[in-house]
Amino acid sequence: MTLSRLRVRLTLWYAGTFAVILLLLGAGIFLAIGIQVSSRLDASLVAATSAVIRATHDLEVERAAGRAADAVEELHIPDRDLYLFDSTARPITPPSADDWIVAAARVAAKSGRADTERTSGERELRLHATRFVTPSGTTYIAAAVAERPAIVDQYAWLIGTFGAAALFGIVLVVVGGFVLARQSTVPVERSMEQMRRFMADAAHELRTPVAILRARSEVALAHARDPAADTAAFQAIEREADRMGSIVDDLLTLARADAGELPVVREPLYLDDVASQAVEAARALAERKGVTLEVGAFEEAKILGDSNLARRLVLIVLDNAIKYTPSGKSICTRVPPDCDVTAMRASWKSAIHCAIASPKPAPSAWRRALSPR
Repeated sequence: MTLSRLRVRLTLWYAGTFAVILLLLGAGIFLAIGIQVSSRLDASLVAATSAVIRATHDLEVERAAGRAADAVEELHIPDRDLYLFDSTARPITPPSADDWIVAAARVAAKSGRADTERTSGERELRLHATRFVTPSGTTYIAAAVAERPAIVDQYAWLIGTFGAAALFGIVLVVVGGFVLARQSTVPVERSMEQMRRFMADAAHELRTPVAILRARSEVALAHARDPAADTAAFQAIEREADRMGSIVDDLLTLARADAGELPVVREPLYLDDVASQAVEAARALAERKGVTLEVGAFEEAKILGDSNLARRLVLIVLDNAIKYTPSGKSICTRVPPDCDVTAMRASWKSAIHCAIASPKPAPSAWRRALSPR
């Protein structure tokens, strides 16, 4: 998985988690509003039936006084349908009622109260009925019916505001999540880059000694058997094998080198000796390529540095020179007498001169391998 895909997945994860949180929050708010609306509606129905009970008491008082008994008929509560039943659930006011309302009145006549609801088309009706006894000892049932308001219609502004805020929040989370994902993957990207550099360094470090071993073996096999020459070849192969073993050991510390923590043993050494050893090791490569490796002026150049790293760097330079020099041509290597170490730290060409066809830039490790006296 690439880092870009990882960032996108992390961003989608942040956005999805936030969206789920908003969905749960919205569902909780919607449920709480629905419960509150139902509670307020039930409370209003109880208050409506209490008003019917009071009107019935006034009705009996009016009848006892011989006045027109119309207290219940005149009672009106907006958006509420009021009913008065006798003890047998027969409608009194109004004189007729729907069957489901009469059934609820019968339940209230037996148990004392009834609460029910009914869906009629797109309307949701709720009913509350209660049984009561007037001072005269007569039993009645008072009932009130109301339509449950649609939450979507009643709280449309709240839902719209919450939706707009949620959309804005998701956009912010997507942008912030991408930035956060980018920042969180920076160490991963840095580690992957260090790993790539490590692999490139390992391949570059091991290529030269392996090539030298192969070249020496081929040169030795190509000549007639001679004990002295074979002994020299085997000794050279052994030296290169030892050096390659030390390189393999150093690979364990190359990762620390990227952070500037590669241990460098700085000690007095002579660059001409280092160059001479490297030229001798690379001569087999030059012979196999058909390139003549010439040794120019090797003047004494005392420096302070790591001998192993310095030799390895010289080998890399010679390897590149051999690689990019056409067959039949020659390479001249020399250490000038006026070797300026300060200049050498800035440019490797002032330390070791190689006449090559297509020179490549020197490794930046020169600055760590060599230092002024």
